[in-house]
This record gives sequence, C-alpha cells and structure tokens, in this order.
Amino acid sequence: MRRDTIYDRDLDRNPANHQPLTPLGYLDRAARVFPDQVAVIHGSLRRSYAELYARCRRLASALAAHGIGRGDTVAVLLANTPAMIECHYGVPMAGAVLNTLNTRLDAAALAFCLAHGEAKVLVVDREFSGIAREALAQAGRSLLVIDDDDPEYAGAGEALGTCDYEAFLAKGDPEHDWAMPDDEWDAISLNYTSGTTGDPKGVVYHHRGAALLSLGNVVTGALGQHPVYLWTLPMFHCNGWCFPWTLSIVAGTHVCLRQVRAGAMYALMAEHGVTHLCGAPIVMQLLINASDAERRPLPHRVAFFTAAAPPPEAVLAGMREAGFAVTHLYGLTESYGPAVVNAWHAEWDDLPADAQAAKKARQGVRYPVLEGLDVRDPETLESVPADGKTMGEVMMRGNVVMRGYLKNPASTEAAFRGGWFHTGDLGVKHADGYVQLKDRSKDIIISGGENISSIEVEDALFKHPAVAAAAVVAKPDDKWGETPCAFVELKEGASADADDLIRWCRGRLAAYKMPRTIVFGELPKTSTGKVQKYLLRERARAGSEQES
Repeated sequence: MRRDTIYDRDLDRNPANHQPLTPLGYLDRAARVFPDQVAVIHGSLRRSYAELYARCRRLASALAAHGIGRGDTVAVLLANTPAMIECHYGVPMAGAVLNTLNTRLDAAALAFCLAHGEAKVLVVDREFSGIAREALAQAGRSLLVIDDDDPEYAGAGEALGTCDYEAFLAKGDPEHDWAMPDDEWDAISLNYTSGTTGDPKGVVYHHRGAALLSLGNVVTGALGQHPVYLWTLPMFHCNGWCFPWTLSIVAGTHVCLRQVRAGAMYALMAEHGVTHLCGAPIVMQLLINASDAERRPLPHRVAFFTAAAPPPEAVLAGMREAGFAVTHLYGLTESYGPAVVNAWHAEWDDLPADAQAAKKARQGVRYPVLEGLDVRDPETLESVPADGKTMGEVMMRGNVVMRGYLKNPASTEAAFRGGWFHTGDLGVKHADGYVQLKDRSKDIIISGGENISSIEVEDALFKHPAVAAAAVVAKPDDKWGETPCAFVELKEGASADADDLIRWCRGRLAAYKMPRTIVFGELPKTSTGKVQKYLLRERARAGSEQES
C-alpha cells in the first residue's frame, strides 16, 4: 500500500507546473526563437520557421472549421514534401490524428487503411492520384479530398477533390490559437504495418511518445543547433522516425526530396551543407555505388543513420571512404522507429578489423528515452544469460512503445503479454548488455532439430565480393524438415554461380548451416528497402513442391 508522505500534501499538479508532453510545442519555440532560420528547402522554395509555423496553424484552423477535431483521422498520401512536414504539425494541432499512408501500397491496401482508420480527410499528392482514386472507390467512405499540386513534380496527375491544398490553407488563420492535447496519452498518429501476413495493423502513437522519441533522436544523433537534414527516409515510415518533430527542437533545416536517387542526394548534400540523413541499407548502396558523374565533394563528414540488418563491413568501409559516418539503429513501427542504438566506444577504434566488425554487428543498447530493453525467454519471460549465445526474444518497455493496435485488442494483448512489448525478433545479450539480433522468430530455420540464424548465413554470403544482397529463408525438406535457401542479388558487372558461393560459405559456416539451394535475381523489397521474406518463403515452398 502506498504510504502518504509530506510530499503528497498540498503539492498538487496545476497548469503552472504540469503540461502534457507533445512535440507540437517544439515548433512554437523554434518559430519564436529563430523566426528567420530556414526551416524548409524544396527546389527553389525556402520557408522560414515563422512561415512554417503560420502555415501549420492555418492548416489546423482550416481543419477545425471543417469540423475536424479530437480523435478524427486525417490521412495523407504524400511524398517527402513541405506539405507532409506541415501535416505533422497542423493535423495534431487540430486535435486530429495523422495517418501517413505508404505511397507504394496497392489500392486494396490503401482502401483498407482508409476504412479501418475511419479517415475523414485525405490529402493526396498529384503523383498518387491514380491509385488514390481506386482506393477511394473501394474504401466506401465519404471523405474530404484535398489535392496537393507540388511544383517539383513534373509528371501527370488529376485533381480528385474539390479543394487545392494551398486554397485550403488560405482559408485558415495564421494566428490560430491551437490547443495542446487534453492528455499526453492522446493519439497523435496512426501508422500501418506492412501487413505481410494479412491485413495491416494500425499502430497508434501518443503525444508523449512522439515528444520523447524526438528528444531521443537529438541526444542519440548528437544534433547540434541548426543541423541540415536530407529527407531520404520516407516520412510515411514511422512518421520519418519522428524527425519531422525532432528538427524543430534544434531549429534544423528540412531538405525535401521526392525521389531517392544518387545524383540528387549528392547534389543536395553539396549545395546545402547537409549534416544528417537516415535510410535503409539500400540508400547506402546507392551512395557508394554512385558513378563519378553523380558524385559531388561533400563539405564535411555527413552523419548517416541506418536501421534493419547491420551493414556489412564492406558497405561501412565504402561509406567511410565516401565521407559518411554511419550509426546503426534498431527499432520497429511499434517503437516510434529507432529506439536502440549501437553506441560506439572510442576505444573500439583500436580493435582489429574483425573485432570491430563483431561490435558493429550488434544492434546495441536502449535510447535514453526507452526504459527497458532485454532478451527474454518468450514463454517464461525470464531474462536470458548475458553470454552472447543463449537466444531469446528481444523485448522492450517504456514511453516510446505504442499505445497498441487500433481496433485489435487481441493483438495488443499478445504484444504486451507480461508487461513487455514482444518484438518478435530473436537475439542474444552480450556481457556488456548490448543486444544482437539473430533472426525474426518467423525467419529462424530449424534443420534436423538445429536452429539456424538466417542472418548468420546472409552475412557469410554478403562477404563474397560479387554479392550485392542476400536473403535466406527456410525451404521444406523431406529429410531435414527445413534447409537454408538463399536468394542472391549480384553486383552490377559481377559474376558468380551457386558452386562459387557454396565453396565460399564452406569455410565460414558449419556444414548444417550451409545453403542447399541458391537462387539468383533481384530481391523483392518494401518501400523502405526491407527484403520481403514472405515472398521468398513462398518461392522456396513452391520450388520444393515442384521438386517433389
């Protein structure tokens, strides 16, 4: 029973000493302290923080006038444009919930998101009007559709709604007295998972988590005052890892980019003095494989944050040579993006190359704003020994873990069983507390009763000089139950056959871990560069059936 103390008497919360945490106040402060600082660059467009704040308030005002308020969903189908940044502030300033839709989903998936999230408004970029029209027809909802005609988009596209984005903003008040959330637990955004095993799940973020993860990005990324950030990470992905809100803390500059291309990235980094960018491993591949004609000298070493599988040493070496300092992060949609970092120790720089590579292969330790990170037995929930060998499930707890899955109580309850968020990732814990992923629970290969980490096999293949990318999945086998099946994408101009790669692996993997089948070709990837292993598993099963 909680004991009453002298500190519990006459020291109550009140508006003077307690306000709900929200990232919206970061923009208010930036606009007041640095009103003339460039907030947004997009082609020839330049907008100051004072202008950005006024436009976000206009958006909130116009939405409120249309009857949009607390708990209403506003969906957006936008590229990395100024309108997307404005929606990250203007929508929650109206009390509404922002649903950033993946621009590479098909019409059926978009229709599901619009219907499931009960969207009342859709803001759509002209580039995506075709797929949006199909989605709207399937969604069965009456929405206010607002068309964004980005001048940097040169392609075709029709107007779907009765209102243009700029005209809609013009109806709003730039001095709109927007409201703080009633409660920091109020929803700020809705992000749908990829839905690779069925309908997507709607992950709900709250204002508190968004505010804290944004601060965590500043600390973890060592963002100083006025950084220049290049938008190579889709803002629809985990709200761009919360960086639309992060940059306002340090009055940074958003450099928008519609399409991730090597030449455009180098040109913008050189022209605007970009200091930071984020991206999947595929973005690093674009940068280090750029032609001489595409490359531009960088003004300084550029910080690059990457997630997903740890970058191979060859890629890290290529990034260093090209002028980038890579930091490896780990997280999920359910954790607002990255919540774990491979925090590097200066003394590790003196280790031999192979020892450094082993350190870099680890996902790392929790962000300062994540309260708990552990590897635990998924059944007993007991913490596994910190021996770097005993495998368990990576689990998290804290303020940067989602509220839950929208209208899906069974999945929410399962995800939070035992008071921990179950990531579904399998890993080990090292003696210094650093976590290292070994596989997704669904990707582990069980061959003859032995567990095989697909990541370990992929890492061996990736070290071959001809291999650009590799993904390993389980293939049904009458004798062993399952065997490793490798799908390999070769570097442009390189050559290797299955025998070459199997010989390569022979000295690097135990015999039972060796891939028994190797298939060459381009790997299917999501919009954020992750390999779609569920498609590869289907191919492996189909191949097994054809052989039987």
